[in-house]
This record gives sequence, structure tokens and C-alpha cells, in this order.
Amino acid sequence: MAPMKLRVALLALLCAPMFAASNDLTAYFIDVEGGQSTLFVTPTGQSVLVDAGWPGFNGRDADRIAAVAKDAGIKQIDYFLLTHFHVDHAGGVPALAEKLPIKTFIDHGDAVEHDPNGQKLFDAYQKEVAKAKHIVVKPGDKLPIKGLNWTIVSAGGNVIDKPLPGAGQANPDCASFKKRDIRDDENGQSVGSFIQYGQFKTIDLGDLLWNKEEGLMCPAAKVPPVEVYIVSHHGMNMSGSAALVHGLHPKVAIMDNGARKGGTAEAWDTVHSVPGIQDIWQLHFAVAGGPEHNSPENVIANMQQNPDSGNYLKLVAHKDGHFEVTNGRNGYSKKY
Repeated sequence: MAPMKLRVALLALLCAPMFAASNDLTAYFIDVEGGQSTLFVTPTGQSVLVDAGWPGFNGRDADRIAAVAKDAGIKQIDYFLLTHFHVDHAGGVPALAEKLPIKTFIDHGDAVEHDPNGQKLFDAYQKEVAKAKHIVVKPGDKLPIKGLNWTIVSAGGNVIDKPLPGAGQANPDCASFKKRDIRDDENGQSVGSFIQYGQFKTIDLGDLLWNKEEGLMCPAAKVPPVEVYIVSHHGMNMSGSAALVHGLHPKVAIMDNGARKGGTAEAWDTVHSVPGIQDIWQLHFAVAGGPEHNSPENVIANMQQNPDSGNYLKLVAHKDGHFEVTNGRNGYSKKY
């Protein structure tokens, strides 16, 4: 084979794991530097974007989201779900709307923080909402997304009042649960989603606060065990109690941390202590954690020496419950 053809063939082979087969649920965990933005592509080809990262930085986060959408073959956002009105989740919405049409907005309703910065953020978001459909959700609602069971388990400071199918099991970690002195702000209003495709289950609670987790998981868990736990609050220790994390009993965790935001030693240790946990995939090497509170390099998308490289993680889930995760930095992929 000629050298050029060989290089092209090798490149195609390297890139092959980054693209999902048909009839799968695919999720891209986009690096927005310690904020959150996750693009789900359903088995029927619908797109659901959870959060849009930060404003500013010359449109960095909107550009990264648009680039991932292009890789995924997505030309519009069918549903944009905002977990809560904080700048690292909602700030990127206006810039993103200039790049991709957003058909439907989903949120918990009015913001609870109306200081000048909070009001400016909320008003900018509302300008975009006015151009599209708008759904205000409450716990127990199901989103009209084809092929998925997408259930809202928290919103507006409340959580579901009855266990979902497959839940209701006693949670032994509730005995040691202690509330923390944490201000109940917009984080506590987070829209949390339980997402099921066949036998595969995952959960994204946004930045839902520690004290809110008790109502969701104690004395019995209202959410069944999941295959993948999307780590709450970027791995900050205002969220992610053992009652939540152990009660979910995930096989794999995916953490939307930044190099210097989230990824705390306490949160990492709690996830790492889940019986049977296989891997914690991270968007960034957490500088403060040191080697002992970070995963191996092959499952970290962005390393300390190049923290602003923008690599993402990709999850492909199959209806029988099996799934694989791929690192956009090095092409490393692992099946579960």
C-alpha cells in the first residue's frame, strides 16, 4: 500500500470508534472547561442538549458544541434542557443559538437568583426561549423524546415522590447521611433526568445539592441502579453523597470537571468506593487532586499539560444494556 493510502487507512481506523452504529443512544460529554454540556443523539436521530457551558471566551463553548454536533451529524437542537440558571450551564445559550437552531427549550421555570448578574443571565436566556417552544417541567414528567424513557426526577427544588419502576430498594447509606450547611440556591433547583434506553440507564442531576439528594434516595431509593452515573456538580463536594452515589450503584462514572473546578478528592473517593465500580472517566485531570485522586491517563480527555485542548468523551449505549466509552484525546475505547 502506498504511504499516503496507508496513512489514510490508519486514520480511518483510529476514528472509527468515535462514531456510533445506528439504533444506539449516543452521548457526547463536551469540554466546556468546568461547566456542563452534554449532547444526546437518540436512536431515532433526535438531539437533546443538556446545558450550554459558559459565555465569552470568544464563543469557545458554543464553537465546541457546534463542532461536536457536526461530528454527530446534527444540524439542529431538537430539545435544549437547561438544568439551572447558572452561568456555567446557561451562559452559552445565546452564542449557541446563533450557530444552531434550537426548537424546544426545557427548564424548571423562573430563576430564584435575581441579583444583577443572575437577572442578566436569565433575561438573555428568555430572549432565546421566546423564539421557540418552551416546556416547564416538574418531577415525574416524561419528555416527548422518541425511543427513550426520559423522566424528570428533580426540578424547581423538588424531587419525585414515588419510586420509579425497578426502584424502591432500601438504601443502607441513608443511616449515615448527614445534611450539610449549604445555601439552597439555583443549584438546588436543578432539573434532574433519569434516562433509559432498553436495559441501559443513566442519570444526570445537574448541580442538585447534597441535601436534596436525601429526598431522592432515602430511606429507600426512588431511582433504580444505573449503568452510568454522570457525576453531579462537576465532582464538587456540595453534591454527591454516598447515599446518592452508592444507591445508584453505577458500573461507570463520567465527570464533567475542569482542570481547576470540581473533581474534588472527596467526590472522587466517594465514587471510587462504589462496590463494583469499573472506571471514572474525567473530562480533565483535576490539578488539586494529584495522582491519587485522578483516574489513569487513558480515561481522561484533557491532561494537565494542555488543559484547554477541548477533547470530549463519547458514550455509545445499546438496548441490551452494554455500552462503550471513547476518549476523544487518544481514541482509547472500552466496552462494558
